[in-house]
Amino acid sequence: MKRFAVFASGYGSNLQAIIDALKKDKVSARLCLVVSDNKKAFALKRALKAGIPTVTFDPQSFVTRQAMDRAMIKELRTFHVDFVVLAGYMRILSPVFVKAFHNKILNIHPSLLPSFKGAHAIKDAFDYGVRSTGVTVHLVDEKVDHGPILAQEALSIRAKDTLRTLEARIHRTEHKMYPKIIDLFAKGKISTRRLAA
Repeated sequence: MKRFAVFASGYGSNLQAIIDALKKDKVSARLCLVVSDNKKAFALKRALKAGIPTVTFDPQSFVTRQAMDRAMIKELRTFHVDFVVLAGYMRILSPVFVKAFHNKILNIHPSLLPSFKGAHAIKDAFDYGVRSTGVTVHLVDEKVDHGPILAQEALSIRAKDTLRTLEARIHRTEHKMYPKIIDLFAKGKISTRRLAA
């Protein structure tokens, strides 16, 4: 069975969805470690409650981003991690890390990439006035919010939607979608298509 680590920086709702799916045997892989760059992240409490080992890497303790990423790689090797799942991890991984886990880093993004990249994708789509947005799960490469797309799901933006209701619907979609894609990825049953450069 494949072993994976989840990286999270904050509340960890996607992590909780993954933990819940694992408890129901809906993900055919073992979550062996939760990694954070924030010792106060609620995601760490979720992991501890579920009996999952955690480790925190303080960016202030490292001279460079690459140095921190090398330390994380070493820790992941200790836990025999096969692939990495980003779930609200708010730091950009360096090329050092991306190369170490080439095509083995999954990320979930709250838009239909390549549209609305960045940390405020839901608000950006809502403010722009598009009729639909959605969720993308993709492999991470050396560019931000880029890489082979594993899955996308579209959501219509309703006339009565507020930013809050749209965020809630997108998060519900993420929580259903991410565990399914992780399961398919772990089983080697998912294909990719390259985003246009």
